[in-house]
This record gives sequence, C-alpha cells and structure tokens, in this order.
Amino acid sequence: MTSDNMESRIVRYGDLVPCRTAFIDAHTPGSDKKENFTIIGGGVSESADQHVHIKDTPGFNIGAAGQPPKCRNSLHTHRTAEVFFVLSGRWRFFWGNDGTDGEVTLTEGDVINIPTGIFRGFENIGTDYGMIMAVLGGDDAGGGVVWAPQVIDDARDHGLVLGQNGVLYDSHKGESLPDGVLPMRVLDEHDMALFPKVGTAMFVPRFVARYLDMVALADRQPVTVIGEDGMLIDRPGFTLELLTSGSVDGKAYSTERHEILIVMRGYWKVTWDGGQTVLAAGDVFAVPPDVQRSLQVAMSGEASLFRVCNTDDEAGPTMNFFSDNRHSY
Repeated sequence: MTSDNMESRIVRYGDLVPCRTAFIDAHTPGSDKKENFTIIGGGVSESADQHVHIKDTPGFNIGAAGQPPKCRNSLHTHRTAEVFFVLSGRWRFFWGNDGTDGEVTLTEGDVINIPTGIFRGFENIGTDYGMIMAVLGGDDAGGGVVWAPQVIDDARDHGLVLGQNGVLYDSHKGESLPDGVLPMRVLDEHDMALFPKVGTAMFVPRFVARYLDMVALADRQPVTVIGEDGMLIDRPGFTLELLTSGSVDGKAYSTERHEILIVMRGYWKVTWDGGQTVLAAGDVFAVPPDVQRSLQVAMSGEASLFRVCNTDDEAGPTMNFFSDNRHSY
C-alpha cells in the first residue's frame, strides 16, 4: 500500500468534523450542545448532516462525542456493544430505565463497556470541554439507537421526530414525516419491564476498567482490556488493548486483522514500507490487514494508545452476566 493510501487512513484529532444535530435530543435543553463525530463507519447518527471520515468498516465503528460542561447524552440502548474511553475531561455515566439504577464517574483513559439490554446516558461533569471515544459493534452498529420513551417525548416537544426509517425530521427546518413514513415506535410499559435493574455494585467491577490499572498491566506487553480473556470479559466482535512504551519493541510485524490505533497519551511513530507518520493524542489510524508496520514511542514522557482489532465473533448482544436479555425492541 502506498504512503498516500496509508495517510488517507489517518484521521487527525484536529481535523474531526462535528455534527450538532446527530440525534433526536439535539434540541432538548441540557443535551443541545453536544457534538458527535463519526470516524470509521456510518455509526448510529440519525442526521444526514453527519460527516463520515472513513466509510469502510472493519466489523465495528469508531466514533466520538464532545460535550461542554453540564451537557448530557440522553438515555438510550444499543443492540451491539458500546465501549467508551475518556480522552479528556471528567464524565458521569448512568443507567437504568430512568437513569437512576446506578452511576460511575470516569476520568481520562478509563474504559466502560456498557452491556446491551440496559439504558445508558452520560454527562460531562468536568470544568472544560470533554471528549470520549467510542467503539460500536457491527458494521452497521446494530442498526441504530433505541431511545427511552421520555427522550422521544421530550424531543417531540422541541421539534424533532424520528421516523421508522431511522431518519430525523426537524420542524425548525420546516421538515415533517414524509407520506408513508410512520414515527419510530415508542417502547411501552411491557417493553420497559423487560429491561433488568442493575446496581452499581454489580455493574462497575465487570464493565469498568481504570486507566492506571491498565497502564500497570501494560508495563511489559499489551494488556487486553476487552476480550475473551480480558480485564473486561466479552466477545463483541472486536478486542481492545492498551499499549504503553513498555509494551512495544519497535520490531516490524503484520496481522491478518484490521488494526485501529487510537492515541491516548504522548506521540507514537508508525512506520510501514514506504512511509511513516507520528500520531498524537486523539489521532486515529486504520491500519489494513497484512501491512508490515512497527510502533514506537516518538518522544519521552507518558505514552499510551488503544488498539482495536476485529475478531471472528459476530457482533450482537454483549456477554451479559446479569440476564439473558435478548428480546426484540
């Protein structure tokens, strides 16, 4: 692969293009300042305004959410995995049908693997603009977002309606549901009763990994954060690893898997036959299979990056220890 082709597979943090109308809560007070970024794959955006940086998917999607302080993302769920790591800021993640079953505060580098089958939301509780990076299972990310009923009701009051075709219609722009397109079905009381109640003590040990623990475990080799034998045991169609300066030896290697590199800290040099580049925090590099490459830290100081690779496992419900919630919604 030529150097130009490889460069086209790099998305620099400073080049990310935000969408401020990506989801149904885009006009809802408290959620109307969020920015969504679709980096690899179409993600789950409901807006035609969403810019996609790299359209090809390796079996999963990579995205990001940026929010100013006190801005929150409304309660929703997915049919495939939704994994976040905090790139910057301080964030509160909460879950449950009304968002009160439990919550956890995450800081920079922390990972949360939110299981399918429960509603979740998140809020920037820091003092500055914050960014979280996301990995969504499946090429089509599970076919979209399922919103809690109250979110759909609030959105309608502020001019936004989601059609059963997965498209968002904004009355502020003079839009309305086209003929033949019905509104997205709202989950009823029977549907909501099927979702389990999961307390914090049950959730946090199994679905949250702290950055400092990952760094300690990656002192000699990459640590698997999400995987069959990972810190967070799951098989969502991809693995997530953390690498530090002690995890790499600079030797060339190749893999038959897609390898997505997302820098957390420091500067990383990636070299391949015919070219090289240096990645900084927030940069994403989609390295294709069977390309010889090497990794090394480019400067002294703290350095870490997350590596996401596809597996042979099908994307679908995550390994959900508290229930077998595989109902259709």
